[in-house]
Amino acid sequence: MPKNPMPTAANVDVARYMGKWFVIASIPTFLEKSAYNAVESYRQDADGTIATTFSFRKGSFEGPEKTMRPRGWVEDPVNHARWGMQFIWPIKAEYLIAYLNDEYTETIIARSARDYVWIMARTPELAPDEYQRLLDRVGVLGYDTSKVRRVPQRWP
Repeated sequence: MPKNPMPTAANVDVARYMGKWFVIASIPTFLEKSAYNAVESYRQDADGTIATTFSFRKGSFEGPEKTMRPRGWVEDPVNHARWGMQFIWPIKAEYLIAYLNDEYTETIIARSARDYVWIMARTPELAPDEYQRLLDRVGVLGYDTSKVRRVPQRWP
């Protein structure tokens, strides 16, 4: 059964989107199933591509630090919410900014296949009602929210 197209944010100011985002929850890839203190950071380079750093502790807050550095690029020149992301050549992944609040403090990254999703924020914690609002939005996007895992975040 084909799924509805994934909606994206109406307009993304790429420069404003850059910086550090804490991964609050996700339907994780196999690489991040046991992630703690997961953080994704973006920097737009002079050529327009997006240098990305994804880091986390594996298995516990004291676990070994893992870091990935995929390269991203904006695929939609109109609203800038549809990106491509490449972790390993030649494999490219879809990266859709499905939700972004006006303050650029909360975002949901989704995929059309509805296999993975990430709830991210500029702070490592969200109030319970804010988290529930974002989780409900993930459900509206067509995801099974029972698969969403809270990412433990603990910072000094």
